[in-house]
Amino acid sequence: MARESHLETTIGKSLVSTIADAKVLMVGAGGIGCELLKNLVMSGFKNIEVIDLDTIDLSNLNRQFLFQKQHIKKSKAHIAKASALAFNPNVNIVSRHQNIKEQEFSVDWFKSFDLVMNALDNLDARRHVNKMCLAANVPLVESGTAGYLGQVTIIQKDKTECFDCQPKETPKTFPVCTIRSTPSTPIHCIVWAKSYLFGLLFGNAEDDDDETLSKEDSGNEETAKELAALAQEAQALKAILASADTEGFANRVFDKVFHTDILRLRSMEDMWKSRKPPTPLKYDDIMSTAEDLQKAMDATTLDSGALKDQRVWTLRETVEVFSDSLLKLTSRLKIMRETDAEASVQFDKDDSETLDFVTATANLRAHVYSIEEKSRFQVKAMAGNIIPAIATTNAIVAGMMVMLAFKILNKRIVDCKTSYLVYGRHRPQLIVSEPLAKPNPKCYICRNSYIGLKIDTEKSTVQDLISLLEGNSLQEVEIQENGRVIYDPDFDDNAEKTLASLELSDGKFVDVVDEDDRKIIVCLKHIDSAELGENKYEIEGDIEQALEQQTVMRQQLKELQEAEAAHEHQEDPDVVMSDINKKRKHDEILSVSETTKSPLKKTTLEGVAHPSVEDVAPLDGVGDGTSSAQAVDLDEVVIVDGKSIDVVILD
Repeated sequence: MARESHLETTIGKSLVSTIADAKVLMVGAGGIGCELLKNLVMSGFKNIEVIDLDTIDLSNLNRQFLFQKQHIKKSKAHIAKASALAFNPNVNIVSRHQNIKEQEFSVDWFKSFDLVMNALDNLDARRHVNKMCLAANVPLVESGTAGYLGQVTIIQKDKTECFDCQPKETPKTFPVCTIRSTPSTPIHCIVWAKSYLFGLLFGNAEDDDDETLSKEDSGNEETAKELAALAQEAQALKAILASADTEGFANRVFDKVFHTDILRLRSMEDMWKSRKPPTPLKYDDIMSTAEDLQKAMDATTLDSGALKDQRVWTLRETVEVFSDSLLKLTSRLKIMRETDAEASVQFDKDDSETLDFVTATANLRAHVYSIEEKSRFQVKAMAGNIIPAIATTNAIVAGMMVMLAFKILNKRIVDCKTSYLVYGRHRPQLIVSEPLAKPNPKCYICRNSYIGLKIDTEKSTVQDLISLLEGNSLQEVEIQENGRVIYDPDFDDNAEKTLASLELSDGKFVDVVDEDDRKIIVCLKHIDSAELGENKYEIEGDIEQALEQQTVMRQQLKELQEAEAAHEHQEDPDVVMSDINKKRKHDEILSVSETTKSPLKKTTLEGVAHPSVEDVAPLDGVGDGTSSAQAVDLDEVVIVDGKSIDVVILD
């Protein structure tokens, strides 16, 4: 075919054949994922599996081009597959509307792929895929974008640093894809309240697009019903807003947002297979509850006005603040529109009424989803600016991912580099690269040895696991699972319990440490005892070799630590600045930076790193002066015109 002929001319016949035979797993079908899947099917890949738990939202359509309006509320993975096949129908694509962390996606399942490509938007899933690829010894192409910034790198066990080699701070950047339907943290609720509902009620929100939706042509009956339902929801809210001056207005808005819309979300059964569904609220039910009224009265008695901001309101108080702030902001908007028909109210953390509304709405949302609620003081601190996702950034990053995939499949990992997409620098380069960093000797994830263990988790006890470990050169072991102590010589309460009763089932990792501080990670694989026969278990891998490797790595780490300590002692005391002078110098640098066009000082945007200043000195504001092996993770603060601001990413 012409497509194959073009590829053979470009990258060679041998590589084209290798690519066609390779089996690729793509995790995530959002902003990066849409671009990546299109690139893969157009670049000769013939066997692709794509997995994503999310569904398509109207806000995705401006950058996730494989989706259209008739696809709203449908599976991203399934629709991405259908749309990508239009580019190349000769590709075998398997789509899964599932969570990558489900037990069925075991280490053995990961081993069935030649390459894994991450297009994820959260740290937890990234860490999971990173660990699974290390255990399966499958190369991983990791990526991330944030506004105009992007990064692509490779993770290969024992050859490169892994995702957890460098510590990641708790992110302050979050995707909007899950915020609209499946929030899981307080900041998700705050972003939803501030960026979606506030704009819908007091602004000119682009998401209120029911007229366009209702006109969208669709030959699919299910899609037509979905579009009609969305249009009906939008029209219902418009009708309520039109009655702002009538009695019961706040009641009607409340029931629409926290009851009717939540009932609709609950009806999407696939979304709640692996998570708790939301609980709808009714305005009248809350306001008539005597118990909550008593709590509110007690809280009012105990707290002064100043302290009220620093405690979490009761549910009744929250509803009252919601109603009061809604009426005040609606009245303000009406006055503004008397002189300007397009006027809108803007959120401001220092505006008491807007902050009240966002705090109350966010906490009501949190209550619905059984998420921790926050005080007004905390909401004010957490509310930050929003960086929109950029379609062009996703396209560039996806292109770089495919180029790295070519090199991996062509056995040229040594030629791969970590690449960064930068923007707004003094020099014209758009992409900056640096060599792949070596594994961090101190990393607990990739510097440990992974051993597979086939065992009947339903019948085998913790003592059985201890016995087989002790029979393989491990003595006085301590066993943990995800930070939870399962067994310790001084804590043997679980010894006679079955592994399954402790939720140690198929696909779970347990960390084992012996008396000599040698560590291995055991991946449990449930096999019925009848299949295992008399041995009762089967070990995949060589524990003796793994322990020897651990001994060597421990010695290397010890030598590294000694060398670092010796280097510190050998420094010229005349050159070493005192702690006071260091702080003074740091403050001077910051003060100078604020009067100039300041670089990004140790900036962080979730999952996206920047190269170090040491490697790319001419570029303004790239990194924080760390070594080349220590890329800076971008997810905390951005400095704009000398002012630091928190960021939230829309993806």
